[in-house]
Amino acid sequence: MPELLPSDTVYLTVPELVERWQITPSRLRRMIDDHYLAAVRIDGVLRIPAEFIAGDEPLSSLRGTLLALHDAGFSGDEAVAWLLNENDELGERPIAALNAGRKSAVRRATQALAF
Repeated sequence: MPELLPSDTVYLTVPELVERWQITPSRLRRMIDDHYLAAVRIDGVLRIPAEFIAGDEPLSSLRGTLLALHDAGFSGDEAVAWLLNENDELGERPIAALNAGRKSAVRRATQALAF
């Protein structure tokens, strides 16, 4: 899976986010399990793309997009790759569109993905 991820992506590890947010590792893992965040394993270490973070919390528009991708049959790793890579329909990376407040455009792009 790491080969499908952009090489310039900045990631945070679970311990880094736990310390930054002053929460327990189990709370952070629950956020991932509940699709508030997404993570990928790179070299055996669970990593969260820094662009999925907005200050001291997950990017608010991320959860709905992750749920839409999950409903379309994407695995967690596939959802992260979709968010981080350039999307022809959007003309940019979906995570960049979410960070710029274009949630509706991203959600429309997910609707065409259902298997």
